[in-house]
Amino acid sequence: MTVEVRQALRSDARDNRERILAVARLAFATDGLDVPIREIARRAQVGAATVYRHFPTKDALLAEAFAEQMTICSAILEEGLAQPDAWLGFRLVVEKLIETHAHDRGFARAFISQLPQEAGFATDRTRTLRMLAELVDRARTTGELRDDFVLEDLILALMANEGIRTDSTARRLAAARRFAAFMIQSFQTSPTRAPLPPAVRLPLLTP
Repeated sequence: MTVEVRQALRSDARDNRERILAVARLAFATDGLDVPIREIARRAQVGAATVYRHFPTKDALLAEAFAEQMTICSAILEEGLAQPDAWLGFRLVVEKLIETHAHDRGFARAFISQLPQEAGFATDRTRTLRMLAELVDRARTTGELRDDFVLEDLILALMANEGIRTDSTARRLAAARRFAAFMIQSFQTSPTRAPLPPAVRLPLLTP
Protein backbone atom coordinates (compact mmCIF):
# COMPACT_ATOMS: atom_id res chain seq x y z
CA MET A 1 0.00 0.00 0.00
CA THR A 2 1.47 3.33 -1.03
CA VAL A 3 1.89 6.30 1.28
CA GLU A 4 -0.74 8.20 -0.73
CA VAL A 5 -3.29 5.41 -0.28
CA ARG A 6 -2.64 5.17 3.47
CA GLN A 7 -3.02 8.93 3.83
CA ALA A 8 -6.27 8.86 1.85
CA LEU A 9 -7.65 6.10 4.08
CA ARG A 10 -6.71 8.01 7.21
CA SER A 11 -8.35 11.14 5.78
CA ASP A 12 -11.53 9.20 4.99
CA ALA A 13 -11.60 7.78 8.50
CA ARG A 14 -11.23 11.26 10.01
CA ASP A 15 -13.97 12.62 7.77
CA ASN A 16 -16.29 9.75 8.75
CA ARG A 17 -15.60 10.30 12.43
CA GLU A 18 -16.30 14.03 12.27
CA ARG A 19 -19.47 13.45 10.24
CA ILE A 20 -20.71 10.84 12.72
CA LEU A 21 -20.09 13.23 15.63
CA ALA A 22 -21.84 16.13 13.88
CA VAL A 23 -24.86 13.97 13.08
CA ALA A 24 -24.93 12.50 16.59
CA ARG A 25 -24.84 15.95 18.25
CA LEU A 26 -27.76 17.14 16.15
CA ALA A 27 -29.72 13.91 16.64
CA PHE A 28 -29.26 13.86 20.42
CA ALA A 29 -30.13 17.56 20.68
CA THR A 30 -33.30 17.39 18.59
CA ASP A 31 -34.55 13.83 19.16
CA GLY A 32 -33.19 12.99 22.59
CA LEU A 33 -30.58 10.48 23.74
CA ASP A 34 -32.52 7.38 22.69
CA VAL A 35 -31.71 7.75 18.98
CA PRO A 36 -30.32 4.34 17.95
CA ILE A 37 -26.85 3.90 16.51
CA ARG A 38 -28.30 2.54 13.26
CA GLU A 39 -30.28 5.75 12.76
CA ILE A 40 -27.20 7.87 13.39
CA ALA A 41 -25.28 5.74 10.89
CA ARG A 42 -28.05 6.19 8.31
CA ARG A 43 -28.06 9.97 8.71
CA ALA A 44 -24.26 10.07 8.53
CA GLN A 45 -24.39 7.91 5.38
CA VAL A 46 -22.11 5.25 6.82
CA GLY A 47 -22.65 1.69 8.02
CA ALA A 48 -23.32 0.90 11.66
CA ALA A 49 -20.02 -1.00 11.70
CA THR A 50 -18.21 2.23 10.83
CA VAL A 51 -19.82 3.98 13.78
CA TYR A 52 -18.81 1.16 16.12
CA ARG A 53 -15.29 1.18 14.71
CA HIS A 54 -14.87 4.74 15.96
CA PHE A 55 -17.11 4.48 19.03
CA PRO A 56 -17.27 0.95 20.50
CA THR A 57 -20.37 1.76 22.60
CA LYS A 58 -23.18 4.29 22.48
CA ASP A 59 -21.92 5.71 25.78
CA ALA A 60 -18.57 6.42 24.13
CA LEU A 61 -20.34 8.24 21.29
CA LEU A 62 -22.46 10.26 23.74
CA ALA A 63 -19.44 11.26 25.81
CA GLU A 64 -17.46 12.34 22.74
CA ALA A 65 -20.43 14.16 21.20
CA PHE A 66 -20.87 16.33 24.29
CA ALA A 67 -17.19 16.74 25.24
CA GLU A 68 -16.86 20.03 23.36
CA GLN A 69 -19.98 21.44 25.01
CA MET A 70 -18.64 20.53 28.44
CA THR A 71 -15.33 22.25 27.66
CA ILE A 72 -17.17 25.42 26.60
CA CYS A 73 -19.31 25.27 29.72
CA SER A 74 -16.24 24.96 31.96
CA ALA A 75 -14.61 27.94 30.25
CA ILE A 76 -17.73 30.08 30.85
CA LEU A 77 -17.78 29.15 34.54
CA GLU A 78 -14.08 29.86 34.94
CA GLU A 79 -14.66 33.30 33.44
CA GLY A 80 -17.51 33.92 35.86
CA LEU A 81 -15.48 32.83 38.90
CA ALA A 82 -12.62 35.11 37.81
CA GLN A 83 -14.84 38.19 38.14
CA PRO A 84 -14.06 40.24 41.28
CA ASP A 85 -17.78 40.96 41.71
CA ALA A 86 -19.51 37.64 42.44
CA TRP A 87 -22.97 38.84 41.36
CA LEU A 88 -21.65 40.19 38.06
CA GLY A 89 -19.85 36.87 37.58
CA PHE A 90 -23.09 34.99 38.15
CA ARG A 91 -24.95 37.23 35.70
CA LEU A 92 -22.24 36.75 33.08
CA VAL A 93 -22.50 32.96 33.40
CA VAL A 94 -26.30 32.93 33.10
CA GLU A 95 -26.15 35.20 30.04
CA LYS A 96 -23.43 33.19 28.32
CA LEU A 97 -24.92 29.78 29.08
CA ILE A 98 -28.29 30.79 27.67
CA GLU A 99 -26.74 32.50 24.65
CA THR A 100 -24.48 29.54 23.92
CA HIS A 101 -27.46 27.22 24.21
CA ALA A 102 -29.27 29.35 21.61
CA HIS A 103 -26.32 28.71 19.27
CA ASP A 104 -26.14 24.98 20.02
CA ARG A 105 -29.28 23.02 20.92
CA GLY A 106 -27.18 20.17 22.27
CA PHE A 107 -25.37 22.38 24.76
CA ALA A 108 -27.89 22.06 27.59
CA ARG A 109 -27.74 18.26 27.47
CA ALA A 110 -24.44 18.49 29.32
CA PHE A 111 -26.47 19.90 32.21
CA ILE A 112 -29.91 18.33 32.03
CA SER A 113 -29.35 14.78 30.79
CA GLN A 114 -28.07 11.66 32.48
CA LEU A 115 -25.07 11.29 30.23
CA PRO A 116 -22.72 8.29 30.37
CA GLN A 117 -20.22 8.01 33.17
CA GLU A 118 -17.23 7.64 30.87
CA ALA A 119 -14.17 8.34 33.02
CA GLY A 120 -12.99 11.59 31.44
CA PHE A 121 -16.44 12.98 30.77
CA ALA A 122 -17.75 12.23 34.27
CA THR A 123 -14.73 13.96 35.81
CA ASP A 124 -15.22 17.07 33.66
CA ARG A 125 -18.94 17.20 34.42
CA THR A 126 -18.35 16.87 38.17
CA ARG A 127 -15.76 19.65 38.06
CA THR A 128 -18.11 21.90 36.08
CA LEU A 129 -20.99 21.37 38.50
CA ARG A 130 -18.69 22.10 41.45
CA MET A 131 -17.63 25.38 39.85
CA LEU A 132 -21.28 26.26 39.29
CA ALA A 133 -22.09 25.51 42.94
CA GLU A 134 -19.16 27.70 44.05
CA LEU A 135 -20.34 30.53 41.81
CA VAL A 136 -23.85 30.30 43.28
CA ASP A 137 -22.53 30.30 46.86
CA ARG A 138 -20.39 33.38 46.17
CA ALA A 139 -23.27 35.24 44.50
CA ARG A 140 -25.58 34.40 47.40
CA THR A 141 -23.14 35.84 49.96
CA THR A 142 -23.33 39.21 48.20
CA GLY A 143 -27.02 39.40 49.07
CA GLU A 144 -27.90 39.88 45.38
CA LEU A 145 -28.87 36.27 44.68
CA ARG A 146 -32.07 35.19 46.40
CA ASP A 147 -31.60 32.69 49.24
CA ASP A 148 -33.98 30.11 47.82
CA PHE A 149 -32.17 29.83 44.46
CA VAL A 150 -31.05 26.27 43.65
CA LEU A 151 -29.05 24.84 40.75
CA GLU A 152 -32.20 23.26 39.36
CA ASP A 153 -33.55 26.77 38.72
CA LEU A 154 -30.78 27.36 36.19
CA ILE A 155 -31.50 23.98 34.60
CA LEU A 156 -35.16 24.99 34.31
CA ALA A 157 -34.07 28.19 32.58
CA LEU A 158 -32.00 26.23 30.07
CA MET A 159 -34.88 23.85 29.42
CA ALA A 160 -37.23 26.80 28.86
CA ASN A 161 -34.69 28.47 26.58
CA GLU A 162 -34.77 25.34 24.42
CA GLY A 163 -38.37 26.19 23.55
CA ILE A 164 -37.43 29.37 21.67
CA ARG A 165 -38.22 28.82 17.99
CA THR A 166 -37.44 31.46 15.36
CA ASP A 167 -36.68 31.53 11.66
CA SER A 168 -33.07 32.67 12.04
CA THR A 169 -30.10 32.28 14.37
CA ALA A 170 -29.90 36.06 14.88
CA ARG A 171 -33.51 36.26 16.06
CA ARG A 172 -33.05 33.22 18.30
CA LEU A 173 -30.00 34.85 19.91
CA ALA A 174 -31.86 38.13 20.42
CA ALA A 175 -34.77 36.30 22.04
CA ALA A 176 -32.36 34.31 24.23
CA ARG A 177 -30.66 37.50 25.46
CA ARG A 178 -34.02 39.00 26.46
CA PHE A 179 -35.00 35.74 28.16
CA ALA A 180 -31.67 35.70 30.06
CA ALA A 181 -32.39 39.23 31.33
CA PHE A 182 -35.79 38.09 32.60
CA MET A 183 -34.20 35.10 34.33
CA ILE A 184 -31.50 37.18 36.00
CA GLN A 185 -34.14 39.57 37.37
CA SER A 186 -36.13 36.63 38.73
CA PHE A 187 -33.01 35.26 40.46
CA GLN A 188 -32.14 38.61 42.05
CA THR A 189 -33.17 39.43 45.62
CA SER A 190 -34.30 42.97 44.79
CA PRO A 191 -34.48 43.33 41.00
CA THR A 192 -33.23 46.70 39.77
CA ARG A 193 -35.53 46.52 36.76
CA ALA A 194 -32.76 47.46 34.36
CA PRO A 195 -33.92 47.98 30.76
CA LEU A 196 -34.39 44.70 28.91
CA PRO A 197 -32.75 43.91 25.58
CA PRO A 198 -35.02 44.66 22.59
CA ALA A 199 -38.07 42.44 22.13
CA VAL A 200 -38.15 39.95 19.27
CA ARG A 201 -41.24 39.34 17.15
CA LEU A 202 -41.76 35.57 17.16
CA PRO A 203 -43.47 33.83 14.21
CA LEU A 204 -46.48 32.78 16.31
CA LEU A 205 -47.20 36.40 17.22
CA THR A 206 -46.53 37.95 13.82
CA PRO A 207 -49.69 38.89 11.86
